[in-house]
Amino acid sequence: MEQRKLGSQGLTISTLGLGCMGMSDFYSNRDDNESIETIRRAIDLGVTFFDTADMYGVGRNEELVGKALRDRRDEVVLATKFGNVRSEDGKFLGINGRPDYVKAACDASLKRLGVDYIDLYYQHRVDPDVPIEETVGAMADLVKEGKVRYLGLSEAAPATIRKAHETHPISALQTEYSLWSRDVEDEILPAVRELGIGFVPYSPLGRGFLTGQLKKFEDLPEDDYRRFSPRFQGENFDKNLLLVEKIEELSKAKGCSPAQLALAWLVAQGKDIVPIPGTKRRKYLEENVESLRVKLTEGELAQIDAIAPKGVAAGLRYPEQAMKAVNR
Repeated sequence: MEQRKLGSQGLTISTLGLGCMGMSDFYSNRDDNESIETIRRAIDLGVTFFDTADMYGVGRNEELVGKALRDRRDEVVLATKFGNVRSEDGKFLGINGRPDYVKAACDASLKRLGVDYIDLYYQHRVDPDVPIEETVGAMADLVKEGKVRYLGLSEAAPATIRKAHETHPISALQTEYSLWSRDVEDEILPAVRELGIGFVPYSPLGRGFLTGQLKKFEDLPEDDYRRFSPRFQGENFDKNLLLVEKIEELSKAKGCSPAQLALAWLVAQGKDIVPIPGTKRRKYLEENVESLRVKLTEGELAQIDAIAPKGVAAGLRYPEQAMKAVNR
């Protein structure tokens, strides 16, 4: 497994990480035993970077990841996040970036994960009511205390990233990026590259849409949160399906799956990019890792750009209210 540097502070991780959110929340068919085996299989395959957050499953995902990594802590880089506050029953209560909350959230995450330190600690969403310097200042205190090694932001705008980076070096920005979410290429990617910050694309497979396995809205289970996602509804679904069909054609010609093509494209966008495709099954994990063997030529990259230019996806990537919390 090739390694990549994330940021300029010394953090080195596998070229592909594993997003663990869906193991505990938002998708159907939760299976903790299979999820744990998937995490452990990932390490065996050379994956060293694991991503969770305190809001996933209202803490349950951190507990699950911590359990899976308990006797393999020294083999991995563990990332978690704070800032999205939920009640015990899962209701969203808002975003909190106050310094006292930052420190309390970190202590709670350390306890659930069962670890002494967090490798990469992200602010999950920017709190518009708290200056970013105050939030990152509290995160910097956690670094001084040895509870956190490196700092990250998620879905932050360029101006916010710059202010944060001036307060304490930021190692990674995590934001949605895929063949159907390319808006980061306009301002965000240039900004983090100028500052020497690594980029971690989440939902690199378009929440599963780019795998080609979804053919109609009814394929989504009743309790699947994608039923509320604009890109999965009505005419948007049908339009986006046409995009996936074109990607499928290309992938067949290349001798790989649509998911592998989508991941190979992302990996080819720069050595500072580390996608974190999520899965709770070893089968799909292994398919994703195999994407690193897919090498795209300049001609193939140009073909993909023609098929999936910026703005190609129909519909917003989140419902309108949730879009207010991204890129700020």
